[in-house]
This record gives sequence, structure tokens and C-alpha cells, in this order.
Amino acid sequence: MNFLELASSRYSMRTFAPKPVEREKIDYILQAAQIAPSAVNFQPWSFIVITQAEMLTKLHACYPRDWFLTVKTCIVVVGNHEQSWKRPIDGKDHCDIDAAIAIDHMTLAATEIGLGTCWICNFNLEKCLQLFNFAPHLEPIAFLAIGYPADEKTPEKKRKALSEITKWIE
Repeated sequence: MNFLELASSRYSMRTFAPKPVEREKIDYILQAAQIAPSAVNFQPWSFIVITQAEMLTKLHACYPRDWFLTVKTCIVVVGNHEQSWKRPIDGKDHCDIDAAIAIDHMTLAATEIGLGTCWICNFNLEKCLQLFNFAPHLEPIAFLAIGYPADEKTPEKKRKALSEITKWIE
């Protein structure tokens, strides 16, 4: 499978099978994040891997969707604003950008090995901060639900034409 085929086959999965994900596969996904590029190579991220049912239930309180109750593995991606690069001219913090690159690497690695993912940013930040008792410089950026697909249906993706999103200056 070439890269475009891999990237095209990835989608936000919300129907997870009850089968747990093997540790080796989670390690592979984390290695994909570990090698992701970041601004000035500061790597301002950490990953909390949750497989414990009780903790997944507590995490569900931060993102109370029915489908999320079926998730057997979730990675909370945490950005460290003390470690992230800030652009000198305006102070723009690249923590979110760096975390997003790492998450994208994880979603593609999961897809490559037959797993599905759903990248979740619409969670209750205050509840999440309380659940993990993060220091002020640490921010939960996203949840990444990971698991085996419950069905074989791949949803159709609608994408804008390249001509709509591309401008050439030649």
C-alpha cells in the first residue's frame, strides 16, 4: 500500500469491536508519534495510554458519547507549553501543531496495522484537567480512541478538489 492509499483508508471510526488492542500494537503506534517532527525538535508532548476499564469510564465523563463507551484503548495526548517552541517575532506557541503532527502519525500507523482511530478534541477540558491533575503548563490536546473496527464498512470521504484548495504561483 502506498502512502496515498494508506492516508485515504484512514477515517474517524466510531464503532469499535470489544477486542482489546495488543500492547505491541500500541507500542508501534507510540513509536510513530515518537519519530514525528516538531518545531526545533523540542518534542513537547507526552502520551497517557489508558486501557483500564475504570479509567476509561472516568474519561467518558469528559467526552460523554455513547460510542466512546465501546473504546478499549485511548491515548490522551498532552502538550507541554514549557517545552514547546515559541516563534520569536510574535510568541506563537507551536505546542498544538507539534501534537497534531504526532497524532497524525499515530492515526496512520494504527491504520497501517488494521486498527481504527478517532481523534477527539471536543472534550470537557475542565473535567479532564481535574481527572489528571495536570500542572498548569500541561494541556490535554486530544484523545485518540484506538481499536479494532466493529464492522468492515469504510465511510465515503468527501474532499474538495485540488483546484479548490491549491494556488500555484509560477
